[in-house]
Amino acid sequence: MRFLIDAQLPPGLVRAFIDAGHEAVHVADLGLLTEDDVKIGAYAAKAGMIVVTKDEDFATMRRLSTDAPRVLWVRIGNATNRALSMRIQPLMPEILAALAAGEEIIEVR
Repeated sequence: MRFLIDAQLPPGLVRAFIDAGHEAVHVADLGLLTEDDVKIGAYAAKAGMIVVTKDEDFATMRRLSTDAPRVLWVRIGNATNRALSMRIQPLMPEILAALAAGEEIIEVR
């Protein structure tokens, strides 16, 4: 699977997805850091990427259109890279299984 980490999440979170054997990149690495959600969503959809975000707008976009990218919605408050990784890594098998089963929006709390 391919993941696009959104601007409100730290670039260090990319490592959690790479360590799980998947492709991942942060929007900053693609020159999309200051772009709006529509442009980021269009990029992710075209590239077949799942957006990892704290932004509800991506979940709303997906609910309204199956052309929008699938979403891993991180609903954890402000946290360090380490804290985010420690929360997401144990859930990674469950997250990946849900995505493989076709889930469109996955929330991590």
